[in-house]
Amino acid sequence: QVQLVESGGGLVQAGGSLRLSCAASRITFSIYTMGWYRQAPGKQRELVAGITAGSSTNYADSVKGRFTISRDNAKNTVYLQMNSLKPEDTAAYYCNAFAGGYSYWGQGTQVTVSS
Repeated sequence: QVQLVESGGGLVQAGGSLRLSCAASRITFSIYTMGWYRQAPGKQRELVAGITAGSSTNYADSVKGRFTISRDNAKNTVYLQMNSLKPEDTAAYYCNAFAGGYSYWGQGTQVTVSS
C-alpha cells in the first residue's frame, strides 16, 4: 500500500520559517510529479507548489518568492521550505503524488502562523 507521510508542521510566528517533508513508500518515487496542497477551514484545497519528475517547479502566486519545493529521489522525499510565513498561510498541508493517472495523498500536517 502506497504511503505518503508528511511531517514538519507546527505553530510559528509571522515572519518565521518551517520545512515540511513528505516521505513516500511503495511507489517508484522518481517518476511521480509531487505536489504540496493546502486547505484552510471553509476553503477549497489549493495547489501550493509542484515539482515534476524532471524537477520543473511551479508555485501558487501567493507563495512565490517565499516557498521552495524540492525533492530527493534517493530518499523518496519531497520538501517544502516555507519562509516569511504569514497568518494567511495557516492551513492543513497535504502531499500528493501523481503519475499515469494514479494519485495518492498523505494524511496532512497542520501549519499555524500566529500574527
